[in-house]
Amino acid sequence: MSSTADAGPPGDPTGPSGASPVTPPKAGQRRIWRRPGLYVAAAITVGGAPLGVAWSMLAPWIPVVKTEQGAAVRGGDPEYFVAADGWFAMLGVGYGILAGIVVWASLPRSRGPYGLVAVTVGGLGAAALAWAVGRQIGLAGYQRALEAAALGAQLERPPDLQAGDFDLWFGVLPTVTGAFGAPALGAVLAYTMLAGWSSHPDLRPEPDRVEAGPDLPALPVAPDLRPGPAPDVAADPQISSDSPEPPTRATGPAPPAPGAAAPPPD
Repeated sequence: MSSTADAGPPGDPTGPSGASPVTPPKAGQRRIWRRPGLYVAAAITVGGAPLGVAWSMLAPWIPVVKTEQGAAVRGGDPEYFVAADGWFAMLGVGYGILAGIVVWASLPRSRGPYGLVAVTVGGLGAAALAWAVGRQIGLAGYQRALEAAALGAQLERPPDLQAGDFDLWFGVLPTVTGAFGAPALGAVLAYTMLAGWSSHPDLRPEPDRVEAGPDLPALPVAPDLRPGPAPDVAADPQISSDSPEPPTRATGPAPPAPGAAAPPPD
């Protein structure tokens, strides 16, 4: 039997062992690692690097000719720039759709407006990184070849975007135009469509059943209100075996034996 002297005074957080327990976080206190939206946006942005590599491999390179003013597109045909923008838009929309589906399926507890903002920001970041990586592939070699080439030499330069750009609206708000918005558009479309098809009003599935563990208290069990079996009276030890038997039903006199004289009438 433990003594009360082992326990600390009232209000002492050290407890019997003298070790200070872990202080729980205050209500409303949030830490950066508890915000999955930041990780979602960062992960989608990093995925823009392989997106840029794929764009540089699939989009056609632009044929140019060296002139006194620099490089000019051969024939002045802008179809190569249109093809580069088209490939960037198609790959960006596909990447955004895939990212929106993965985020919706892998983070069911974080669904809602914060998830939508996260995939939007991540899509814009992926577009910027894809453009920066894709246009740099082969650009240094092209510039060296252009400097060493003679006038009229025909070369090919890496693809670049013409119908897309990052800009500041009124010099304050960042805006995106053209194919730069393709990844964010695909992610928003996929995420909102999955939210519209969700069978849960709050967009979150039902919580999993929590089992009691070494660090979790057992949940109280509701009492069983179903009627139990009837008690066995014969097996009840409080009933003595010497109890008198219940009275039997009264019976009439036995019939006379054959040949016996009839009793005299009353």
